[in-house]
Amino acid sequence: MADLLLFLTALVAIYLTPGPDMFLVLGTSVSSGPRNAMAVAVGLAIARGCHVLLAAVGLATLFATHPWTYHTVRLLGAAYLFYLGWQFFRTGHSLPDQPQSAAGTLPPAGYLADFHRGLATNLLNPKSLIFCSVLLPQFIHPELSGIAGQFAILALILVLTGLVFDFVYAVLGRALWAVTSGNARYRRTQNNIFGCLLTGIGLKVALG
Repeated sequence: MADLLLFLTALVAIYLTPGPDMFLVLGTSVSSGPRNAMAVAVGLAIARGCHVLLAAVGLATLFATHPWTYHTVRLLGAAYLFYLGWQFFRTGHSLPDQPQSAAGTLPPAGYLADFHRGLATNLLNPKSLIFCSVLLPQFIHPELSGIAGQFAILALILVLTGLVFDFVYAVLGRALWAVTSGNARYRRTQNNIFGCLLTGIGLKVALG
């Protein structure tokens, strides 16, 4: 039980740390509404589950022995973050001056497109895979039976904790939108801020 609490504490610290996942959920909620942000959150959750599976089969070892594979995924992830940042900039400058009655400043691409954005953002972040590969084994006890079961429990906690935090960020984003929705200048500023954050993280990722 003590190990699980320590594991959960580590996850809380990670999910409270600003990063591309958090900014994407917040930005989507502010721009398109909490339901779209929750679709992003589901995509992020599935991507995290995929990273856990990839860590289990040893893909992190491939990154370590063949660094070019890690750098390729890293640069693809950076390019995708640049693209997401550009989307926020583009829609921020095309906002109408009249206030909107409902959230919706990003093109209405639909929940599936938002799900794919969340999925791609996390899948193309090799640090998420490294994180899973490093953290989870620290809480596995080989001397106990059912190593696969231990791994599955930790993976479930990791995914569900992230989903809870992302849903909270979606609600917070909606609250922020409600406060500023009547002012086009504020909405443009919000989109530009999220565009800068995602582009800045993309630059940091690209530079390693």
